[in-house]
Amino acid sequence: MALTLWHNPRCGKSRAALAFLRERGVEPAIRLYMKTPPLEAEIVDLLRRLGVPAIGLVRTNEPVFADLGLADGDDTALVAAMTAHPILIERPILDDGRRAVIGRPPEDILALL
Repeated sequence: MALTLWHNPRCGKSRAALAFLRERGVEPAIRLYMKTPPLEAEIVDLLRRLGVPAIGLVRTNEPVFADLGLADGDDTALVAAMTAHPILIERPILDDGRRAVIGRPPEDILALL
């Protein structure tokens, strides 16, 4: 099973998730989503694998969330915002192509192993 970690190296939780994987001998593919933002279709597909609505993937404490007035945004608006502003995407995310899990706390990613 190929694992992909949606990773932001500046995030302590994301670094911790990567360390958990490597401690277990798992070297995932790294998706640097901040450098290469996902397309809307990728986010929609990721949400399906996560089993959460769009708001479940959004970092609501980011200033851009308030700046864009997304508190009442529907899934379409939230997905578009995550595409345009990938800082809004919660991290880390471990994805095996069938299922995905948000690593909050980082130990939660171990559910896919």
